Amino acid sequence: MSKRVMNEYCKGTYKMGDTFIIKVDHCQNGSWQGELVWANEQKSVRFRSTLEMLQLMDEAIKSGSNMSSMETAHTSS
Repeated sequence: MSKRVMNEYCKGTYKMGDTFIIKVDHCQNGSWQGELVWANEQKSVRFRSTLEMLQLMDEAIKSGSNMSSMETAHTSS
């Protein structure tokens, strides 16, 4: 899919500029387990599979800052 077609497909559906930090703790059964941090909103959530991580990212981008399933990120000093 070309960049132009992709931009048209996502137009109005996704906002651009979201940043996610993926912390992989384990790789088991061919999938990742770890923590997903949504840097723009300072929220984080644990995920049990790569598919679940991608679904969480998709949900976060589509819903904006009203993501209730993500917890507040823990910051360490």
